[in-house]
Amino acid sequence: MERIDIDRIIEMAWEDRTPFEAITIQFGLSEAETIKLMRTELRRNSFNLWRKRVNSGVSQKHLMKRSANMKRFKCSRQKAISMNKISKR
Repeated sequence: MERIDIDRIIEMAWEDRTPFEAITIQFGLSEAETIKLMRTELRRNSFNLWRKRVNSGVSQKHLMKRSANMKRFKCSRQKAISMNKISKR
């Protein structure tokens, strides 16, 4: 896996609205594989903070736990990203 892909996976994993299923669709990594990647790529303290946030209920990382009115994976002010590249407006 290329460094740019790893960086994008980490970025998606940190985003509260991006579910693990989106990472699976785009990169083929399961939730367990994403967690393993985060564990190896992040410092221990950063990984612990991320896991705490994912499991806190603030994060919407699991589609089953999301409210029905949340339809987007990203903030409305975030740049459009398509196939791992930032779209030109």
